[in-house]
Amino acid sequence: MKAVLIDEFGGVDVLKVGEAERPQPKSDEVLIKVVATSINRPDLVQREGKYPPPAGDSEILGLEVAGTIEEIGSDVSGWKVGDRVMSLVGGGGYAEYAVAYACHLMPIPESMSFEEAACVNESYITAFLNVFMLGNLQDGQTAILHGGGGGVNTAAIQLAKALTPNAKLIVTAHPSKLERVKELGVDLVIDFTETPDFSEAVKEFTNKKGVSVILDHVGAKYLKPNMASLGYTGKLVIIGIISGIKAELNLALMMVKRQQIIGSVLRSRPVPEKGEIVAEFTRRALPKFADRSIVPIIEKVFDIEQIQDAHRMMEEDKHFGKIVLKIS
Repeated sequence: MKAVLIDEFGGVDVLKVGEAERPQPKSDEVLIKVVATSINRPDLVQREGKYPPPAGDSEILGLEVAGTIEEIGSDVSGWKVGDRVMSLVGGGGYAEYAVAYACHLMPIPESMSFEEAACVNESYITAFLNVFMLGNLQDGQTAILHGGGGGVNTAAIQLAKALTPNAKLIVTAHPSKLERVKELGVDLVIDFTETPDFSEAVKEFTNKKGVSVILDHVGAKYLKPNMASLGYTGKLVIIGIISGIKAELNLALMMVKRQQIIGSVLRSRPVPEKGEIVAEFTRRALPKFADRSIVPIIEKVFDIEQIQDAHRMMEEDKHFGKIVLKIS
């Protein structure tokens, strides 16, 4: 099969399209003929040799796929060959065929294209898991969503608007993305280049009450302003550490305000646990895609032969929403 290959770790120039062995589904898996996948930031980290796939998963990049079922494992029920599906995968998305656990599959609504479906599993499930299942955002509460314009951030905004329409949303963003973030219906957008300590703006916006949930991928640099922005019983969910892994924490204040700091990753969770997350997402969020309340935001669709350009766009961080890779 055709696939994106890496002979050595490094920059975008190590990516090339070549031939790889077609995978075979195990008894609890299906083989998917991939139409489209998407580029996610962990793909770049893996390309650089800093994020190996879980044991047993494909070494080929790609964490989500959209396509049709080609083969079904002997223990799989409820699905048939030809079904339009989208799925999380531990690896292998940048290829013509990929295997996925049956418990990770979701049906692609008739109203969605394969390119739109390719955007859902990694970013939207990540946002749903951390903002709603772990952060427990409720209607009427206030949340901070860092990284305005990125795939997970735009997913979180759209999910919050659809599932908790009365929640207030604060987003930190680069100045080049401020206006587009505002167009998504965000209540307060903060330019993080001008206001690195955003906590004062948050206190003013919330009348010193603070926020209930923070979704953060920045890490160490934002720990102090994040904690200052959290209200009583607030939850800080950390999904990335791009600014570092070590920072000081005022434990006494955290205890008094009964705050929680939650570390979270999706890829390395056990298969059954990811299956439970997918099932909850399917129940609560997927209907919003079916009725077009949520439409994935796509910056650009690249052909597989343009894989270097797709990774370059992600590295330059000039995209808004998702970058899609068309496989077939």
